[in-house]
Amino acid sequence: MNDKLVFLGLLYFVQGIPYGLQSSLLPVYLRGAGHSLTRIGFTKILYFPWVLKVFWAPLVDRVGTKRRWLVGTVTGLALTCLTSAALAPEAHMWGVAGTLLAMNSLASVQDIAVDGAAVGLLKGRGELGLGNTAQVVGYKAGSVFAGGGLLAVIDVAGWSWMFALLMFVYVGVALFVWGAPVLDDETLRGQQADSSRRGEQATDAVRPWTVWRKLLAVPGTPWTVLYVLTYKLGEQGAVTMFPLFLLDHHMTARELGFWNGVIAMGFSICGSSLGGLLLAQFSIGHLMRRVFVLRTVSMVFQSSLLTVLEPSPLMKGMAVLSMSVQHFLGGLITTLTFTTMMHCTQRAEQSIQATHYSFLATLEVLGKLMFSALAGGVVDWFGFQVAFLFFLTLSAGTALHVWTATFTGALREHQLKEPPK
Repeated sequence: MNDKLVFLGLLYFVQGIPYGLQSSLLPVYLRGAGHSLTRIGFTKILYFPWVLKVFWAPLVDRVGTKRRWLVGTVTGLALTCLTSAALAPEAHMWGVAGTLLAMNSLASVQDIAVDGAAVGLLKGRGELGLGNTAQVVGYKAGSVFAGGGLLAVIDVAGWSWMFALLMFVYVGVALFVWGAPVLDDETLRGQQADSSRRGEQATDAVRPWTVWRKLLAVPGTPWTVLYVLTYKLGEQGAVTMFPLFLLDHHMTARELGFWNGVIAMGFSICGSSLGGLLLAQFSIGHLMRRVFVLRTVSMVFQSSLLTVLEPSPLMKGMAVLSMSVQHFLGGLITTLTFTTMMHCTQRAEQSIQATHYSFLATLEVLGKLMFSALAGGVVDWFGFQVAFLFFLTLSAGTALHVWTATFTGALREHQLKEPPK
């Protein structure tokens, strides 16, 4: 099990790097250069390849091996970083956007392959909880490394050396995956061989109408689809816009990079780690019902801080506390969510499991992406206070949706089958 966790954690770590570059480093850079919140919000379009990954997931499911897909995509990320190192963002902004788009494209294909490997590798509730913790923690650690740590690197060494460092990281991971014994697992190889033998079934599975019918027929999928599209909306708006509010009123870019890019994300990783441990003791529904209420309460506290515009040590301390609590609860919720998604996927037939999980993961990204792109415009049009009231309403609505499901919907089944120990 330790080998599985290291393998999955490392791959999700390098997968989180492009997200950290765009979610933490790029907004601070653009805001410091005087760009509007609306324009900063539209940079989320660079995440668009994640929305499309469900369309090429059947190809990853059917062609080649997981090892080859993983080595190929990670090597491609190394080459993209080499290209980025030769570009200056001040003179080649479109070139930088192109390389970030390429990084997201490669990372989204890598995600399909590693998710498919995870579905086959993780067995039982205990392994699912720990495996999804490795997924979320690894991804967030990569985001912290890129969004917080690399802010310091770019300050000291510059843009080119930052991407040169990333290139060596990706090369090292590609070599690790090439020799990783965990991919020699007989179960995975058996699934791949069995899949290649099902010629007629494979042909049917890549037909769009057949794929969609099979995906939506998996028990629990309709509820999970609605949930993953909406569960982060209010939180995503607050997490995206509150640091920019602090940049406008209370903190420098360097302070924000440390407190939001490193400290708050550290709390997010702690929340994700705790989620895996709690899943070994309590049911998913039992945990989600309580954590979603706590997240709504924390957003009430964060929204109240928007009325204090004058910078002060007390305000900075309250702001850091607010971001830390929000990221902690967000990390906990993310682990619970990805475990719920994997529970649902494991009910699907093996020939479409990677595609089913990619379908859910794509919708999860789509919900966050669309709202992140619009959140800046909402703040520009209505102001921070009205926008955060809207974010709070969305969060409360999601909490009610989850609370209802634990008694009458999809999460009730999890509670009945997995009572607290």
